[in-house]
Amino acid sequence: MRIQVLLNSGSTINEGRLAKGGDKLSPEYQKECAVCVIHPRVFKELGRPQRVKVISGDESREVVVTAKCEDSVTPEQIFMPRAIWANVVVNPETFSTGSPLYKGSPVFVEATDEEVKSAEDIVLKVYAGGK
Repeated sequence: MRIQVLLNSGSTINEGRLAKGGDKLSPEYQKECAVCVIHPRVFKELGRPQRVKVISGDESREVVVTAKCEDSVTPEQIFMPRAIWANVVVNPETFSTGSPLYKGSPVFVEATDEEVKSAEDIVLKVYAGGK
């Protein structure tokens, strides 16, 4: 099952602490940032998955992250910490501001058994052309 929602991304206290401390390649950073917060109703509809694939609205980009069930988001939204995992699926258009829109990006979410890639793997495979 695939569900369309709006992705909101932003800093969290721990994401900021780890990023500013230079730990972006650490397992702790991945555990904090490679997550997708999903409303309980939607989480149930997806089959209570351990991991989900978040797919950009134009279906050209996707990333696998750990699913996290919380009622801190509405059923129409998901939240991902602003980090490399969210950056894969955020619309890259900056409208000449130099910064993409981190709020309200249409995305699809589906359950998956695929593994979460490390930040290093994402850089190498997504941004460096798979080398």
